[in-house]
Amino acid sequence: MLTASRRTRFGLTSFKAATLRARYHDESFGYRKPRPYNLPDYTPAQLENRAKNAALLRYVESVRQHGHKAASIDPLDLLERDPVGALDPTRYGLRDANAKFDINGIIWHDLGSLGAPSSEPVMWSLSEIVDHLRSVYIGRIAYEYMHSPSKSERLWFSHLLESKQTSGRYKPDDEQKRRIWGLLARSETWDQFLQLKFPNLKRYGLEGAESMLSAVDSIFHSASQNNVSNVVLCMPHRGRLSLLTDLLEYSPAAIFHKIRGGSEVPENLGAVGDVISHLVACPTLEYPGGSTPVHVTMLQNPSHLEAVNPVAMGQARAKQYSLIKESGNDCMLGDKVMCVQLHGDAAFTGQGVIMEGLGLSNLPHYTSGGSVHLVVNNNIGYTTPAANARSTLYCSDIGKMINAPVLHVNGDHPEDVHRALKIAFEYRNFFRKDVIVDLITYRRWGHNELDEPAFTQPQMYHKIRTRQSVPQIYEQKLISEGILSEEQAVTSRTAYKQHLEKELTKVDSYQPQADMLGGKWTGMVWPGDSTKADHNPKTGVDSKTLAEIGKTSVAVPVGFATHPRLQRHIKHRITSLESGQGIDWGTAEALAWGSLMLEGFDVRISGQDVGRGTFSHRHAMLVDQQTERVTVPLNTLQTEKKLELANSSLSEMAILGFEYGLSWDSPNRLVIWEAQFGDFFNGSQVIIDTFISSSEAKWLKQSGLVMLLPHGLDGAGPEHSSSRIERFLQLTNDAYEFDPQLNINMHVVNPTTPAQYFHLLRRQMLRNYRKPLIVAAPKGLLRSPSAACSLADMDVGTEFQRVMADPAVAPGSAKMFFKDTLVRVLRFYGFKKKREIKALGLMSRDE
Repeated sequence: MLTASRRTRFGLTSFKAATLRARYHDESFGYRKPRPYNLPDYTPAQLENRAKNAALLRYVESVRQHGHKAASIDPLDLLERDPVGALDPTRYGLRDANAKFDINGIIWHDLGSLGAPSSEPVMWSLSEIVDHLRSVYIGRIAYEYMHSPSKSERLWFSHLLESKQTSGRYKPDDEQKRRIWGLLARSETWDQFLQLKFPNLKRYGLEGAESMLSAVDSIFHSASQNNVSNVVLCMPHRGRLSLLTDLLEYSPAAIFHKIRGGSEVPENLGAVGDVISHLVACPTLEYPGGSTPVHVTMLQNPSHLEAVNPVAMGQARAKQYSLIKESGNDCMLGDKVMCVQLHGDAAFTGQGVIMEGLGLSNLPHYTSGGSVHLVVNNNIGYTTPAANARSTLYCSDIGKMINAPVLHVNGDHPEDVHRALKIAFEYRNFFRKDVIVDLITYRRWGHNELDEPAFTQPQMYHKIRTRQSVPQIYEQKLISEGILSEEQAVTSRTAYKQHLEKELTKVDSYQPQADMLGGKWTGMVWPGDSTKADHNPKTGVDSKTLAEIGKTSVAVPVGFATHPRLQRHIKHRITSLESGQGIDWGTAEALAWGSLMLEGFDVRISGQDVGRGTFSHRHAMLVDQQTERVTVPLNTLQTEKKLELANSSLSEMAILGFEYGLSWDSPNRLVIWEAQFGDFFNGSQVIIDTFISSSEAKWLKQSGLVMLLPHGLDGAGPEHSSSRIERFLQLTNDAYEFDPQLNINMHVVNPTTPAQYFHLLRRQMLRNYRKPLIVAAPKGLLRSPSAACSLADMDVGTEFQRVMADPAVAPGSAKMFFKDTLVRVLRFYGFKKKREIKALGLMSRDE
């Protein structure tokens, strides 16, 4: 048995890891090797010109690398900036403004496309070069991409930003400008209306950051133009109500109903609901000129900032996988689904789950084809200024751990925001990697509308209170350009106010709807509905079928070089299946998985070492000892359903959140997260508290996620012995005597035998509703003969038993019974070894 801590067991070099990545995941489970995007190298003439004009080249590269430090990206102009000497051409010996240079291969303006570079000289004066570079890199959008180790990505950005062929691609036309203004004006009107009607409401308004709406709208529009039909969106509280009503078609009457004390879910379903800043909408949006309607799935989230982000990543991955299967496997990850993550600047830097999530972004089992991260940056977290909230120049610097490009944009200029998000989408769509947009704005009213921010930031709020709003500034710009008239502006705002007044009159008659069981969840029921809920489905399977599944689970291809020690594992499994006796935990698990796959369910298990199993008991994947080719024998079953073994990164919170997001997408996938040792769930406690244990009560969202937590004092020491099962029991809403009609929030189990575990896994999928399952799993008992079972224990007619009686003692003959405690299974087998007291009978409470 392996008991070493997981903290010391991973030593692959990056090269080795990349090699294994390719071998483990050859177009499996939606992942495919990224399309090649190596852009053409410089031509011989360009290389010669770059060498000839080395000083100019150094200057140009410096502007690309350091221009962001001098860009005008702060609407309040409060950022302290040191002079950037690298932007002075004289430092490179370039002093004659009229000197002519051939820019071919150095600057991309006036040159051919990247696919067909020109070799003809293009002569520019030094002053023209300086002016062009300043207009590109030292404006109201600042670009950071030179840190990327990929030459193709650096070339792509340089060409896109500098070339005259692409420089005007993202400028909005007059109709788009009016749409942008309309979003900003409605947002301002909405916030003012709420302030007037509900002055004591903490609404976390968008005032000062209204350009966030045009940013999100730009992403959705780009998705529509590029056939991305699904967007999974997560965001915190700031500006949520504006986004819901002004862009996501959420009924203002529903929000007024919630403010007045009503619930967002039907009261007869027994849910408690959530706060107003956690409301969601899932509309399908259509855009003029867009080729594809975009379905937006906005996720519910807790008040724990950024905890929802890995959940969104998991749901985006699940949706993409489903669409790949539906489309005949002819698309790549990211073709049809995109994850959009909104953040606050303080949380983006401060919450470790962000780093964990970024670490998943390019992993084969966890990538969704690239996320667009939009950081709504107020340069403050509650009352803590940026200088005291992060140790980096920008809040977005954490993204450089995955070499993500960053675009900083001044939120006072909505057209620049529109352009920045268009560029971000195009990068993500081309490279299928994460990209970050740092939208620099401010909060007009402080953390919330009842706050007095001048207590701690007097100078900042003196500037804010003496300036016009973003919508007003942009409105005057469009009026001066003749794109919008003052009459149109007044009429539009007035009409929207009248619409809100009318919606306010509907509050008393508004009735919330429960629409969570549509789409893929059609056929599921509410667990508390005693007339429809099937609490005890038939989980037994014909023993002959089980034997065939079990033999398949260790079948290897011809010529496959199996490790010699695993030959014994294979032989033992086949022998036990043929005899029908001595079925261990690994075998019972394989039988449950395989039988569910044959009945139409996909299976995914994620965590550290899950393919082999921490205790070397599973071996659901086998590695050829000569070629390192991997085979997953259960995937040779005659079914389209698949078993995915996702050996994860060294993360708990993001991984568990990711798996939870997978489980939200469809009830037809058994999703399992296994902790390497039971107590490692500690790092993911926020996900357990705010999602797994409470999402149904708050949001009517069901999940069938299984948590496997290896539990027991089996030589691992105090840190690896307990899965802290008492914490999960504290989180349940169940009475001691189980009653399924109570609609419990999750099941906490400690199965006594492999057959019990088999029935539990099958019950998860065969019931017509979903509940999380927390399993205190064994360690020392995994291969113990005394803990084995028979195929008959899993045959047709058998089922999970909440209380296990001692099969060695005849009913009624025992003088003493134990109603066991939380370590009941280990105690059960311990007492069996000490059966000197012949009349001792035992019971084990498994659930």
